Amino acid sequence: MLSHSRCLTRNFGRSLSAIRQGNNVFARRATAVLSASHPTTLNNDVKYNPRSSVFRIQYFRTSVAFRDEVITVKTPAFAESVTEGDVRWEKAVGDAVSEDEVVCEIETDKTSVQVPSPAAGVIEELLVPDGGKVEGGTPLFKLKKGAGAPKATEAPKSEAPAAASPPPSAAPTPPPPPPSAVGPIPTTMPPVPPVPAHAMDTKPVSAIKPTAAQTAPSAQAEGGAKSARTESRVKMNRMRLRIAQRLKEAQNTCAMLTTFNEVDMSNITEMRKVYKDAFLKKHNIKLGFMSAFVKAAAYALTDQPAVNAVIDDTTKEIVYRDYVDISVAVATPKGLVVPVIRNVEGMNFTDIEKAINLLGEKARKNELAVEDMDGGTFTISNGGVFGSLFGTPIINPPQSAILGMHGIFDRPVAVGGKVEIRPMMYVALTYDHRLIDGREAVTFLRKIKSVVEDPRVLLLDM
Repeated sequence: MLSHSRCLTRNFGRSLSAIRQGNNVFARRATAVLSASHPTTLNNDVKYNPRSSVFRIQYFRTSVAFRDEVITVKTPAFAESVTEGDVRWEKAVGDAVSEDEVVCEIETDKTSVQVPSPAAGVIEELLVPDGGKVEGGTPLFKLKKGAGAPKATEAPKSEAPAAASPPPSAAPTPPPPPPSAVGPIPTTMPPVPPVPAHAMDTKPVSAIKPTAAQTAPSAQAEGGAKSARTESRVKMNRMRLRIAQRLKEAQNTCAMLTTFNEVDMSNITEMRKVYKDAFLKKHNIKLGFMSAFVKAAAYALTDQPAVNAVIDDTTKEIVYRDYVDISVAVATPKGLVVPVIRNVEGMNFTDIEKAINLLGEKARKNELAVEDMDGGTFTISNGGVFGSLFGTPIINPPQSAILGMHGIFDRPVAVGGKVEIRPMMYVALTYDHRLIDGREAVTFLRKIKSVVEDPRVLLLDM
């Protein structure tokens, strides 16, 4: 091994000597040796000019990342409709994080975006304050690569206790109290001791200055203290602010009007009762009522294209869509979100149920992306899940209409000249009267009613 090293050193020295003397044969060998010894990324180069030829010696560095390398993590790109968000930090400077562990959450107008750590390491610096506003590509924090957060391990099991501590001895039972003399129960109140004369103050009550001795709590004061009312103030988050802004915008811009109808849910309830088990077995998903209303809405929107259209206030034009993207309102702890089911006109009940289930699961886990809520040509809001009987929904701008579903309640209705108890639901359509006339709104709602009451209408295209 030693002789081999000496030979290698000798050859390398000869190669350098050949470089200086312009020997092309040894120069080529030296180049091959250098290239084979450093097969990595080029860093810089230095040129030497020997007597008879020009030879370039290249210096290289390894591309392997150092363990203590500090990297800067930036804000991920937002969707086109979102420009900025508010940062809420989950970690602080000096905290160890593992790979893909959430470091902060960026709350936008529509959803929250979690920013994970790209590698295990330690938070070196936070570049944005908590609650600060950031845009896509803004530097967020610096991460020093390293061991990161230690993995959670089970607590070491003790082989055997060194000395089992004896259980604490029970406290000795106190001796019973001596029997008290039983006497007659007094029936009169004891006499009140006389108040000394010096305790009285001859000044008027308004002139008496309160003192510590006079602040003894009375029974009324004690009762008031127990029932003291308090209030707390919580800053509105960005999502709630955006919801308030959009709803007020709809109220100020649209000429909103609401029309109502009622739907007999007997047939759809019976169909669900008969096929729900087979539907669940085949598609591994439950059959609900929402898919029927979404499909009915797509059918009615195709029949009444004005309800699916929108006014472009900039160009003063009416934009008609040849597709149906339905937003489904979902309540979350952070506020109301409206993920979109796209191209509903080409979906069946199974496709709709799967899409609703997927979006609802993502909403509950706070995993909705901005793209999931972008767009939408019509909205359905189901207040019936909370027991709503009746209500007027508000338009989700820039859309032109919204359908409100409510609870299913048994009510007496006239059927064939007789009074029967049927499961009934009130439905409401709020629409922009600037674009949609009453005839179109009522016709749209009657289409919803006919499809839900008898789904065979879809098969016959009636």
